Amino acid sequence: MTERLVWLPFEPSLLGDPPAGLRYEVVDPTREVPDSVGDVRFYVPPYMVGPKVADVLAQMPSLEVVQTLTAGVDNVRSAVPDGVTLCNGRGIHDTSTAELALTLILSSLRGIPDWVRAQDRHEWRPGWRPALADKRVLLVGYGAIGEAIERRLLPFEVEVTRVARSARDGVHAITELPRLLPDADVVVLVVPLTDETRGLVDAAFLAAMPDGALLVNVARGPVVDNDALLAELSTQRLRAAVDVVDPEPVPADHPMWDAPGLLVSPHVGGASSAMWPRAHRLVRDQLHRYAAGEQLVNVMSGDY
Repeated sequence: MTERLVWLPFEPSLLGDPPAGLRYEVVDPTREVPDSVGDVRFYVPPYMVGPKVADVLAQMPSLEVVQTLTAGVDNVRSAVPDGVTLCNGRGIHDTSTAELALTLILSSLRGIPDWVRAQDRHEWRPGWRPALADKRVLLVGYGAIGEAIERRLLPFEVEVTRVARSARDGVHAITELPRLLPDADVVVLVVPLTDETRGLVDAAFLAAMPDGALLVNVARGPVVDNDALLAELSTQRLRAAVDVVDPEPVPADHPMWDAPGLLVSPHVGGASSAMWPRAHRLVRDQLHRYAAGEQLVNVMSGDY
């Protein structure tokens, strides 16, 4: 029996104990597409998902599984052929993204960007800033990353309210946002990009947030209406800290760079030393399930 071909973006030795009975090739299709493309059964795209990563799927008639290293699959979902199982990287970025979310919240509230700029000018600029303690935090999106953020928030003596696509025990439905937003001091976006969440944070959403509130986006840029956010920031009524924007990268002449009260990080939520050990562990476990004919985890549906 011919060994089933697996394309990996890293050496299989990094998996520790990759299952026998599979054949491995290290491939980055954004650089070169080998002749073996027609034999690929299990495909792990490179972490930085771009058009070429998705385009190659059409050249894979034997494909059975696509396992992304990203939590979001919006960049590849539409290109995955019918009958092919799509799995996301749930669990890979929980730790790293949760750390960044806390970093953005604390940095914005405590004025870290202002201190860095003052240090660059050799200026001593003490001042009074709000603490995270006693804040009411609204988590919009309560999957694995949302849970990881909550675990890190609670020691800061905050009150957390959870929101997801549909209500369940202890979690509010996304349709309840108009009622929940006026009581939120910090709103953290952790939703995937779907038709339902695209443009979710519009002028009405922002207007419902109380004066002085902070919006944090570690989800996807198009979840937020940029024009509406910039209009609100220009009044200095709200603050924002975002790891994702639309478009990416931000053009040098974009007004976002100079928006008051805005802290921007360059989409680095998952880009830390915590990522790769978790990525290797997930891919290894998935390949063992695949080799054994067992049910895969992180299988994506139309819901979130």
